[in-house]
Amino acid sequence: MGTTIPMFPLTILPLPGELVPLHIFEPRYQELLADAEADDIKFGIYFNHAINIERIGSLMKLERIIKKYDTGESDIIVKCYDLFTMDKMYRSYRSKQYSAGDVNYWKANQHEAISGKLESLFREYLMKRNIVKSEASFNVYAVAIELNLDVNDRYEFLLTEGKACESFLIQRIRYQLHLFAQEERSKDVFHLN
Repeated sequence: MGTTIPMFPLTILPLPGELVPLHIFEPRYQELLADAEADDIKFGIYFNHAINIERIGSLMKLERIIKKYDTGESDIIVKCYDLFTMDKMYRSYRSKQYSAGDVNYWKANQHEAISGKLESLFREYLMKRNIVKSEASFNVYAVAIELNLDVNDRYEFLLTEGKACESFLIQRIRYQLHLFAQEERSKDVFHLN
């Protein structure tokens, strides 16, 4: 049995643990923001894209309001807590202006550590990018977020299961490391005047 939640269709696909900045300007989503602020509710960002034949979305919660404008618009930060598959979408949620959807949660595991192979490669990637992370271990979502995958890769990543998921990330990291190596080699070829 699914759960009906408020829904915000966007062309983004946040991953569990990811913080996302949003600019809220439409009146219906200003109403959703007011409800999220007053009642501390979670809501869905439905991945509104032609490739989303699996009807995937992200379960979000308001983390903080950065700025409120006189026009009613707001800059906010939301955080992804889980993923879902949407069964049905409704034009409105109860008596609200914003839409809703019947969803089934994935119960994404954000605590399962990654393999030593992926972790070693990921730490090499972080070092090349001069990024310092204090986490003792990482999960697959943290790696995918840091790789800044485009929406097509995010979608493919989410449809990949088990060990193939780690292989997908390893392939993307190796590609990035290859680009870094090419960049380093090009510095040796070109000399500044």
